[in-house]
Amino acid sequence: MNTPASTKRLGFFSRVLDHVDVATRYRLVSEQIIHAEAQGFDSAWVAQHHFNGEEGGLPSPLVFLAGLASRTSRIRLGTGVITLPMEDAVRVAEDTAVLDILLDGRLEVGVGTGGTPQAFLPFGLESADRGLVYGKHLALLREAWAGHELAGGNRLYPTAPHLRDRVWQATFSVGGGERAGLAGDGLMLSRTQPRPPEAPGAELWDLQNPIIDAYLAVLPDGRAPRILGSRSLFVADSRKEALHFAEIGLRRSVERFTASGFTIRGETTADLIKAFDVHVGTPEDVIASLQADTALARVTDLVFQVHSVDPPHEHILRSLELTAAHVAPALGWTPQTPALSERRFATKA
Repeated sequence: MNTPASTKRLGFFSRVLDHVDVATRYRLVSEQIIHAEAQGFDSAWVAQHHFNGEEGGLPSPLVFLAGLASRTSRIRLGTGVITLPMEDAVRVAEDTAVLDILLDGRLEVGVGTGGTPQAFLPFGLESADRGLVYGKHLALLREAWAGHELAGGNRLYPTAPHLRDRVWQATFSVGGGERAGLAGDGLMLSRTQPRPPEAPGAELWDLQNPIIDAYLAVLPDGRAPRILGSRSLFVADSRKEALHFAEIGLRRSVERFTASGFTIRGETTADLIKAFDVHVGTPEDVIASLQADTALARVTDLVFQVHSVDPPHEHILRSLELTAAHVAPALGWTPQTPALSERRFATKA
């Protein structure tokens, strides 16, 4: 099994799901990203979801990240992902080119094929066409960034050819890993993914190691691998506290998944933690859990999110502190910038 040799980077990911009104959601996630930067995190990523605020609270990630341009100075900001089939590719090229200038070169561009089938309809698309449209839009995005001639003799202004080296492709499949590798792009692995019917109890790494293998096998010579492993974790000062919030958050997720027609195996909190691929507990608990993940050991970018536990904001801040201070270093991360030593939130078990 081939494992890229590199210094790991640490990231924070949000689907913007705090259980408050939408304006407060945006404010709290902004504060979480600013806090992540203070703790030494290398990157922060926000997802794009349309129409369903329970699935994800942000339809316009580039607009949101623009609001952080003057409030952050070092941390890299990325989309995880832009659902590219639903977007006008030239418009995305223009917006990302401008945003990268505002961010002084700190933008990372994650792209994917899309979300729920119903979300495609208002954009005049059928979900079945997503793969074909995605390929066309991604090719046009690269052409526009490069400054190549577009329809009508037009060229993008400002051009951003360097952004072609900041593309990350999200995928659940071996074919998707191969596609990202052939293009020399970064590979984005999800925090969880559906198990095949023939292997309902498969571990997440059983599904993701073949994707990494396919990616590395076709990566062009001289192209450094970029493999982002997203994982769900919630770190607390005590196991009791961590399990308390896991019980609340994961039960809520079960209700939503069941209402959507999915079946969750098991009923205990431990069953749900396994079913949702979540790592919870003290730093020692979470380190032991994550060290068993053989796919995570191969990534270049460790990216953590608190979904689907979704604890209160103050506990997310504390989880970021414990992750940077204890969990990530045990997994191979070395901070490039000393973290602030101030403890933001004192929890009680």
